[in-house]
Amino acid sequence: MSSFIFPLGYVKMHKVKIIDFQLNRWCSFGYARLEDMQEAAKRIRGLSDWKDEMISQAEKALAENRIINATFYYRAAEFFTHPSDPDKKMLYDKFKDLFYNKAFVYKDIERFKIPYTPSYMPAIRIKSKNKNPIGRIVIHGGFDSYIEEFYSFGYYFSNLGYDVYIFEGPGQGAALKEYGLPLIYQWEIPVKAVLDYFNLNDVTLLGISMGGWLCFRAAAYESRIKRVIASSIAYDYMKIPPPFIEKFARWLLKHPKIMEPAVELNMKLMPQENWGAVNLMYITKKENSPVEASKVMLEFNGQNQKPELVTQDVLMLTGAEDHFIPLKMHYMQIKALKNARSVTGRIFTKEEQVQNHCQVGNRGLVLKVMSDWIKEKESVK
Repeated sequence: MSSFIFPLGYVKMHKVKIIDFQLNRWCSFGYARLEDMQEAAKRIRGLSDWKDEMISQAEKALAENRIINATFYYRAAEFFTHPSDPDKKMLYDKFKDLFYNKAFVYKDIERFKIPYTPSYMPAIRIKSKNKNPIGRIVIHGGFDSYIEEFYSFGYYFSNLGYDVYIFEGPGQGAALKEYGLPLIYQWEIPVKAVLDYFNLNDVTLLGISMGGWLCFRAAAYESRIKRVIASSIAYDYMKIPPPFIEKFARWLLKHPKIMEPAVELNMKLMPQENWGAVNLMYITKKENSPVEASKVMLEFNGQNQKPELVTQDVLMLTGAEDHFIPLKMHYMQIKALKNARSVTGRIFTKEEQVQNHCQVGNRGLVLKVMSDWIKEKESVK
C-alpha cells in the first residue's frame, strides 16, 4: 500500500444525525466503501439495528477478501454496542485481530505497552519512510477512539518523513478495556509517560475530538511539546449548551434524585444523548450512575484545562457545522490561549466539505493543512 485514499464529500445517508455521521466517519478515514455504508443505511432504522447490520457488512467484506473494510466494519459494529452486551468484547477482539494479523501486517507498525501505574497504556509507532526522520508527531484521540483508527493519519505523516506515535490513554481503547484505566482530565500524566518511554523531545502533539481539550491540558505542563494541533475542541464541556441549559444542568447535578429519572427519560427519547450517557458511564467506570459520570465531565472545564499555561505554537481546526461542538467554542478557546507563542485558527466550511465534527468529509485537506503548518512552525525555531 502506497497511500490511503481520503474521499471528498460528506454524503447524507440517514435521517438520524449520529448514525449519519458514523456512516460517513469510516469512509472519511479511508477504511470503508461508500456503497457499503449507503446499503447499510437503508436497513438501519435506529441504534438497535446498527450492530447486526455492521456485522453483516463485515462478513460480506470478509467473504470478498476486502480485509480492511471488514476490519473497520467490526469496529463500527462495536461502536454502538452497549457495554453490557457480551458481543462488545467479541467485536473489539475481532477488530484488533484482523487489524494486526491480516489487514496491516506491515513492518512499519510497532506495538508497545507503556508502563503506567498501576498498569499499562498501549501505543504504536509508525516509523518515517525517510532514513532520518524530519520530526516526531504524537497522536491521541478523545472520548471514544482507538489507536488503530488513526493509522491512516500516521501513515500519511510517516510518508512525509515523520516518526509517528499513537497512544491510548485512560478511558480509551485497550487502556480501558484491557488495563482498567478510567478517563481522567490530567492528560499531562499519560503524555509524560509516552514522552519518557520513547525519550521524545521537540514533538508535535495532535489531539482529536475530546483529545483537543486534552492536548491543551498536556501542553500546559509539558515543555517537550513544541507544537499543538487540536481538532474539534470544546473549551468547556458544560458551556456547550445555551447558558440557561447549563445553569439547569448544574442545578440538576446537585439534586441527583431529580436528575436520575430526567437523564433516563432523555436517554429514551434522544439516541445521541443515550449513546453519550452510556459511553460516558463506561469510560469513566461509573457504570451505575449517569450523575456520577456527569460529575467527571464537569472536570473538563476551562479552568482545569489551564490554557493560560500553554506557550507553544497552536493550530485549531473547527467545523463550522459540528453537530457535537458549537462554533462558539472555537472563539472561547482562542481567547483563553493568551500566552501561546502563536495561535492559528481554521474554521472549515460546507463548501470545503469539512464542516463536520473532526473534519469528517475531507480529511485529505485537513491533513495537508496540518502538515503545512507543522513544516512552517518547525522551520522557525
